Amino acid sequence: MIEAPIDIQQLWHLPKEDFLMVSKKVFLWQAQHNEVYKQWVQLNKASANELSSIPFLPISFYKTQEVFIGPKPITLFESSGTTQDIVSKHWIHDTDLYEQSFLNGFKLFYGAPSNYCIIGLLPSYLERAHSSLVYMVNKLIQASGHPESGFYLDDFKKLDALLKKLENEKQPVWLIGVSFALTDFADTFPQILKHTTVIETGGMKGRKKELTREELHEVLSTNLGTRTIQSEYGMTELLSQAYALKDGVFKCPPWMKVLVADEEDPTSLKEIGRGVLHIIDLANLYSCSFIATEDLGEVYEDGSFKVMGRIDTSARRGCSLLVV
Repeated sequence: MIEAPIDIQQLWHLPKEDFLMVSKKVFLWQAQHNEVYKQWVQLNKASANELSSIPFLPISFYKTQEVFIGPKPITLFESSGTTQDIVSKHWIHDTDLYEQSFLNGFKLFYGAPSNYCIIGLLPSYLERAHSSLVYMVNKLIQASGHPESGFYLDDFKKLDALLKKLENEKQPVWLIGVSFALTDFADTFPQILKHTTVIETGGMKGRKKELTREELHEVLSTNLGTRTIQSEYGMTELLSQAYALKDGVFKCPPWMKVLVADEEDPTSLKEIGRGVLHIIDLANLYSCSFIATEDLGEVYEDGSFKVMGRIDTSARRGCSLLVV
């Protein structure tokens, strides 16, 4: 393995003032050792004087190219989709790096996993072993140590009984699921959840009537009796997640940052404003840390952001059809 240009352990507590410096180191290293990214950098004749001058790799490259550094890894994450879709493939050298990223991110936003009973309204790990989302939730379930943590996608009745029991015990619950599964459950088993944090990961297309995030949250909040519905923003091509704890406004961990580009001119990057979201994920060390997504959104002065939709030419996001 080619030696990394940074101390990975420093990422999880990266000071804001060091983000540009570390990003430059990672950019120069990846532009040298990642063959796909090297070609992209050369085509763009780019430098790294500031974050907005770093070239971001189009996320679609993960569907057609093998984006990694060093010898070919044996671990693969894939986006889900229909049989007609070309899925993204993210080759992973070190799953421990991914685990460190999502565990440190979880602790930053929610505290220790052991404080919760963690429930996934998702396919089980055995069903979707190549899903990065399912991998993450499976590890969080293990880290929680609660005997009733687990995947409950195929048994709404059992989940209903369990939530009632946990609510009665005043046990904090972290319930994460794709949007259509959450709405199906909430429609079938409406209830009042006072000790449960509900997190949606998106994913309605092709399964139910499309709702805006605000409409979705209103439906879920009404049927589940929660004050707010939270959101997770992640993707197969990244190793970090942002979370929206209220109002659909996402915040990043210290090793992740979001910029925006003009939809008509992807080279026009800004740290504040509306446009196509571009993500720096420094945990994505052995593939590419600079990804141009196909999501439209707005980035605010404090670095938080909202997701407002998809650019017209983009394919459906994989996790929207996570269960087929």
